[in-house]
Amino acid sequence: MATPSFRSKLEARVAAVNSLLCVGLDPHEKELFADGWEGVPEENRCDAAFTFCKTLVDATLPYTACYKPNAAFFEALGDGGMAVLRRVCQNIIPDDVPILLDVKRGDIGSTAAAYAEACYGLGADCVTLSPLMGWDSVSPFVTEKYVHKGAFLLCKTSNPGSNDFLALGLRSNECLYERIAKLVGSEWAQQTESSLGLVVGATDPVALSKARKAAGDDTWILAPGVGAQGGDLLEAAQAGLNTKGTCMLIPVSRGISKATDPAQAAKELQERIQKARDQVVAAHMIKKSSDEDIKLYQREFLEFSLSQGVLKFGSFVLKSGRTSPYFFNAGLFASGAALSKLGKAYASTIMSSELLAAGPNQVNFDVIFGPAYKGISLGAVVGSALYNDFEVDVGFAYDRKEAKDHGEGGKLVGTSLEGKRVLIVDDVITAGTAIRESHTLLNDVGALPVGVVIALDRAEIRSMEDKISAVQAVARDLSLLVVSIVSLPQLQTFLERSPDYGDETLEKVTKYRNEYGV
Repeated sequence: MATPSFRSKLEARVAAVNSLLCVGLDPHEKELFADGWEGVPEENRCDAAFTFCKTLVDATLPYTACYKPNAAFFEALGDGGMAVLRRVCQNIIPDDVPILLDVKRGDIGSTAAAYAEACYGLGADCVTLSPLMGWDSVSPFVTEKYVHKGAFLLCKTSNPGSNDFLALGLRSNECLYERIAKLVGSEWAQQTESSLGLVVGATDPVALSKARKAAGDDTWILAPGVGAQGGDLLEAAQAGLNTKGTCMLIPVSRGISKATDPAQAAKELQERIQKARDQVVAAHMIKKSSDEDIKLYQREFLEFSLSQGVLKFGSFVLKSGRTSPYFFNAGLFASGAALSKLGKAYASTIMSSELLAAGPNQVNFDVIFGPAYKGISLGAVVGSALYNDFEVDVGFAYDRKEAKDHGEGGKLVGTSLEGKRVLIVDDVITAGTAIRESHTLLNDVGALPVGVVIALDRAEIRSMEDKISAVQAVARDLSLLVVSIVSLPQLQTFLERSPDYGDETLEKVTKYRNEYGV
C-alpha cells in the first residue's frame, strides 16, 4: 500500500476535525520549570518535556489539524533531547495527525540529505526549510525516497527583521518573497510530487496576500504570528486563505500551552479560525464582476432603473440610520414592459453565473421560488425570461403570507418542491430575514435551496462590529450562492463611465463605498 503524501494526510485531518489550527510543541525552559532548569538533571528535564508535550497533545487533539514540535527546544534539553522528540512524534501523536518539524534547515548535497534522514527518522511528515540556497537545498527533503514528505519554505517570516532581505526588490519588479512564492507554486512544484508550502507571517497581511497570489490557490501556507506577535486572525485569513477557505495553517504555541485551560484555549482558537474561514468563503461565494468590468446587461439594467425612478441619487436615510447617496426601490417596476425587462436582466445574470450546470443552457436548479410578496411577480417574470431568452424551462412556486384553509389549502402554490433544487428570487437583501424564512420553509418541505438571485447588492457592512454585508451573512450562514444583477462596485463603475450624472454623484457614492463597503 502506497504511503500517503503529507498533503493528503494534512487535508484528511483538516476535514476530519474541521480545523486549520497547528499546535506548537515548544518545551521551553520556563515552560517546564518556573525558575529555569539550571542545576536540574538532564533526565528530569527530559521527563518534564515529555510530560509537557503529552499533556498538551491530550488536551488539544480534538481541535488540532497538525502538530509542530520545534527542534531547538528539544536539542536544548541535552543529549537525551532528540530521544524525547522521537518519543513525542512516534508515541504521543496519533498516526493520522501530521507532524511538521520546525527545524529551518538550509544546506545542500550530502549535508542536506543527512538533515533529511535525521528529521524524517524522528517521525516527522514535513519540515521547515530555508530556500535561500535554491532548489539544491530543498530537493534532498522532497525527492526520491522522501517524495511523500513535505516542506514549508521560509518566504516572508513574522519577525520585523525579515524585511532586511525577504522584502528586497528584484529587477523583475517583485520582492524576493514573491519570487520564492512563485517558485514554490510553479517551477519547484513541477520538479517533485511532494508537498511544498510557504511560511508567511500573519503579521504582514500585505505579504500574505501577495504570496498567495504568486503561489496560487493550491499552495499551503503556514502563517505564524497570530496573538502575541500582533497578527490579526481575520486579516490574515482574508489575505492568506484560498477561495475555498483552506490551504493555510495557523500555528499557535504558548497562547495555548500557557493558558489556564489549554483544551478550552485550543477550542476557542479553532472556533475563531472557523468563523474567519466562513467569512472568507462567503465573500468568494458571492458572484459579481470586478470593479473594472460592467457587462452590457448590467449597464442597461442601471440605465433602465434610473429611467423608471427605481434607482435615484440624492440623500436618503436608511433603516440603519446611514445617509445613502442612492436608493433602490424595485416596487417601482410597475408596468408590463418594465417587468419584462426586469425578468430579462435576472435571466442574463443567472446564465452568466455559477448557477449554470454542465451542458448548453443547463442550470443547477429545478424550481424558482418567489417569497411573498415581491418575490411572486419576480419569480414569474424570471421563469418566463429564462424560457423565452435561453430555452431553460424550470418550475415556479411561491408562498402565501397566510395559509389557505380551503381549496388546495396550505401556504405553497405552484410546482411541487419536494426533492427539488430551488433558486430563491428576491429584489434586495436588507437584513436577510425573508431569505432565512424561505430557506427554513423550503427545507421543511424537503426541498434543497441552492442559491439566491437579487437585483441589487448594496455590498456594505452591517456594523463596525460585524464587518460583513447582509448578503455575505446569508451566503455564510445558509451555505448559499448569492448572485446579483448589479452591486455597489458596478454602480460606481457605471458612474465613472457615465458623465451624465456628474462628478459630485460619483464622489458621494465613492465616499460611501469607502466608508461602508465590504
